[in-house]
Amino acid sequence: MKKRFILLIDFSEYTDNLIKYACDWSKQANAELILVHQSITLIPGFTDSESRQKIVELNNNKDLQKLKELAARLIPSTMKVSYLVSENHLQTLLTDLLAEPHENLIFAAIKGTGIIKQIFLGSFALEVIENINNIIVAMPKEISVFSHEKIFVAITEKYPLNIIEFNRFLNFFENENTCITFFYLAKPDEKTEGIEKQLNDLSILYADRFETKTAIFKSNNPFEDIKKIINNKEKEILIIQKGSRFFTDQLFRLSLINELVYEGQTPLIILP
Repeated sequence: MKKRFILLIDFSEYTDNLIKYACDWSKQANAELILVHQSITLIPGFTDSESRQKIVELNNNKDLQKLKELAARLIPSTMKVSYLVSENHLQTLLTDLLAEPHENLIFAAIKGTGIIKQIFLGSFALEVIENINNIIVAMPKEISVFSHEKIFVAITEKYPLNIIEFNRFLNFFENENTCITFFYLAKPDEKTEGIEKQLNDLSILYADRFETKTAIFKSNNPFEDIKKIINNKEKEILIIQKGSRFFTDQLFRLSLINELVYEGQTPLIILP
């Protein structure tokens, strides 16, 4: 099945590096690119349906031209690129695309508020993460070069790693020169025998293809420990499982995304 990268484009300052990163990755994955943009058209309330449709079409054509100009500037002419511009809801667009016979990764930008140093996902990106059953690549602003040298995978006891989706993600790049660290965040007095076995089992499972390691961060402030490890920016990827308490509570409420992904400039992979 052909591989495809679905790039969600909003023409913001994050767009250029998002495209550059996906292009760089696609060289290893031999993946096609599709640039997707949900257009927004302001139409007077009393406009008749025929005129409304013409206004929407004009706006879509304008945005399509902007996408093609972006591609001409940032994407090598040898790469296969397609475009989708529509006023339809983004979730509808993605649902239709994912029904097509491709192995897909969806790329979206993570946006930070520099003044108060908090992370937030654009409303469309957050909606994608919550409602779309596909691997999401959430990108910080400054990263433009793909690297899989160090991959950190967050593990929990309650929500086991989705092995099928994790394997699918690993098939999007070459195996060489990659170290995978399976890690767990533990409370100071927490018993970790069960999670240690789970981490070790995962390490053994992938040891024939990758260098593998395990880590348990057990302290009053495990997030500070993690930042000492995940801090090399371009050479690292952080993977989390959607739907787990780790994702909803620890990452968002304790601002780990802000520290690692936005300020640390670490790409974030979200597994279904």
